[in-house]
Amino acid sequence: MSTDAIVVLKADHTNVKKLFRQFEQAGDDATAAKGELAKQIIGELTTHTYVENEIMYPEVRSALPDLEDDVLESYEEHHVVDVLALELWTMSPSDSHFDAKMTVLIENVKHHVEEEEQDWFPKVRKGLSRAALQDIGERILKARVDAPTDPTDPRAMESAQRAMAS
Repeated sequence: MSTDAIVVLKADHTNVKKLFRQFEQAGDDATAAKGELAKQIIGELTTHTYVENEIMYPEVRSALPDLEDDVLESYEEHHVVDVLALELWTMSPSDSHFDAKMTVLIENVKHHVEEEEQDWFPKVRKGLSRAALQDIGERILKARVDAPTDPTDPRAMESAQRAMAS
């Protein structure tokens, strides 16, 4: 696998979109399967937002100050996902609001992914050297090994709080 940060993050996007499709195709009678898929999705999103908040966004913000507004918007989009993920993490898949809340989570993440891949990543690729992107990617891969997958993990919550305060 490439260590280019954008390639690494796009691979995360591909993985979570696959899980979204599985959730959406599970059907109304697949409550247990949807619960398991939701846990997988939330775990992936928790790890992904953690490495973006801790590594990618601060690096880009420092190196490319013209992208400040894009980074701040991404932090806000992550915040919405964090709130939904926390709520879903504690819900039963049989709760009457579970599917609706998962749908809103999926829609928000799809929007965020589209903005990153169509707008933000090209700007970052243009502004950062190949070596810088590889360095950031290596750090992301290393951090992912021990990154939180549970949105109630104090490290995930502290990361989200730091992102909102910056």
